[in-house]
Amino acid sequence: MANWEGVTEFVAVADTQSFTKAAKKLNTSVAQISRRVSMLEERLAVKLLLRTTRKVSVTEAGQIYYLHCRSLVEGLETAELAVTQMQSTPKGLLKVTAPVAYGESHIAPLLYDFLELYPQIDLELNLTNLAVDLIESGMDVAIRLGHLKDSSLIAKRLASRQLFVCATPGYLEKYGIPHTLSELDNHNCLVGSSEYWHFKENKTEKSVKVTGRIHCNSGFALLNAATRGFGLVQLPEYYVQNALDSGKLIEVLSDYRDEKEGIWALYPHNRNLSPKVRLLVDFLSEKLN
Repeated sequence: MANWEGVTEFVAVADTQSFTKAAKKLNTSVAQISRRVSMLEERLAVKLLLRTTRKVSVTEAGQIYYLHCRSLVEGLETAELAVTQMQSTPKGLLKVTAPVAYGESHIAPLLYDFLELYPQIDLELNLTNLAVDLIESGMDVAIRLGHLKDSSLIAKRLASRQLFVCATPGYLEKYGIPHTLSELDNHNCLVGSSEYWHFKENKTEKSVKVTGRIHCNSGFALLNAATRGFGLVQLPEYYVQNALDSGKLIEVLSDYRDEKEGIWALYPHNRNLSPKVRLLVDFLSEKLN
């Protein structure tokens, strides 16, 4: 066991580039992390980390050692998780983050259903439109919408969403129905968190920059503006489907409708075998499809 001491702490520091974050990840103190890493360096007679007041970096020798040790640490985690799966009932805290509107309308109710099935699981739900760093925050699962950017996380597609461009009959009667993407320049577009709308033209994905009088990062607020006749809006079906069915809104540019976007569950690679994470992801996938 003497040869193992300090290895887990070193890998955590190398992963997070921070003694503080490593201590949080391992649920211990910074002093304990520093002491264990120093003892490891002393035993190996080599410098693994370069410490300054601002940051921590891995030395060349440390990088080589890290590449070998990370798989060992992951193997130990896998072994421990395999044992925990023998428990008949999953338990413990489950930390989940999701976008605000979609989280309120779709994810939160399903999470409460999940808690009813597993009464020994506790939930911490963080609803935010910011892309929370799962490693730094200690989150178990993140729900993300649309195109993914972070390839360092494991992603499972839970469902899909379709984007629609629509407006009220009154707005279209007054300003005309756009039939091509270039005609969007002549319309008041209700702009969300991105100034680009997504389409498919000649089987090729195309992003079009739009402008308008209203900019807002809330889908429900944009839906309200659209139903009051302020302009065109591009939103997923879970915002606009009822308004489309009732005739309050009319879809336009349907020939340019983009492919369905993914609704994803993301989780760190070292939690992919956790019983509670696996159960939750499978549960959400079943209920959202």
